[in-house]
Amino acid sequence: MIKIRKSWFELLKDEFEKPYFKNLQEFLSEEYGKYEIYPKEENIFNAFNYLPFDKIKVVIIGQDPYHEPRQAQGLSFSVPEDIENPPSLVNIKKEIQDDLGIECLPSGDLTRWARQGVLLLNTVLTVRRARANSHKDKGWEKFTSHIIEMIGKRKEPCVFLLWGSHAQSFASMIEDQHLVLKAPHPSPLSAYRGFFGCKHFSKCNDFLRQHNIEPINWQ
Repeated sequence: MIKIRKSWFELLKDEFEKPYFKNLQEFLSEEYGKYEIYPKEENIFNAFNYLPFDKIKVVIIGQDPYHEPRQAQGLSFSVPEDIENPPSLVNIKKEIQDDLGIECLPSGDLTRWARQGVLLLNTVLTVRRARANSHKDKGWEKFTSHIIEMIGKRKEPCVFLLWGSHAQSFASMIEDQHLVLKAPHPSPLSAYRGFFGCKHFSKCNDFLRQHNIEPINWQ
């Protein structure tokens, strides 16, 4: 099941051997055998497979994968090329366009961000079809919290985009060398409460430039 970039495997191999992760693997083996689970097993660790730990520039924290067919691809907020943009992603693009004055590409496939150094990390990496949060409290949160804490302690600065109360609950793990930007979640239920107008994308790139890091092309 663990199809993850070698450099990440070396960083996380002790975590993979812990009892909670062994229990998680047993749970997932049973779930994939009985139900339709997203994403596909080979895509569970996609967020880590596009960039090594030392190339992370930005971290965007989501909750769990999209739970409808063909949407989830192992990257928070991202969907494959031929899938309609979900509402939260539509709002993310609207803010990018308003903030940066650029036209976003129609595709919802955000691997173009991941390749530039954006870690698109859900805190739960799997879900059962049509059942949001169905894999909550099975062990994923312990695993991803460990990763967020590792990045939060890293000396090289990066930007954390924390949208909504769930993502913001990880702020205490992030040390002062990093930029932490908080806003309401971009979902239609909350985007008008402060996500629109947050200007996180320009603030993020300004911080990266100040630290001589190549900014992200958010288009």
